[in-house]
Amino acid sequence: MLHLTTIVGYMADRRSSKTGPTKDAGWEVGVRKTVAASLPVVWEYLMGDGMALWLGETEFKRERDELYDTEDGVRGEVRTVTENVRLRLTWQPKDWPHDTVLEINVKEVPAGTTIVIHHDHLRDREERYMMLGHWKNVIADLANVIERL
Repeated sequence: MLHLTTIVGYMADRRSSKTGPTKDAGWEVGVRKTVAASLPVVWEYLMGDGMALWLGETEFKRERDELYDTEDGVRGEVRTVTENVRLRLTWQPKDWPHDTVLEINVKEVPAGTTIVIHHDHLRDREERYMMLGHWKNVIADLANVIERL
């Protein structure tokens, strides 16, 4: 069974439903989906073959300070790697003058594993809206593949 929850708005205070920038991280957006698969299977897919779906075609070591460039022109640096929990990295498309922070989290739940994609340091409402649509599509695609593994 798949569940999709979209996290939007002022996420510094998760009880609030207001949209707008956060105090310290600019505009942010997040999506989550629970898939009926074990956490190790989900993590290995996200960090292996599935990386092309959420990050783009690239190769990098899952190590802090590792730089990456995708074939689509996104570049960044790995900030945090906690195996089977979280990957946090900077994310900057070639046509953006600023970088952002992208985080992929996984958590075991009774129904399987919840995947969370969180993106912050977005510049404004338009970037936030654009990335919300993008990440909704990405997480749906990831879940469709993972459910068939």
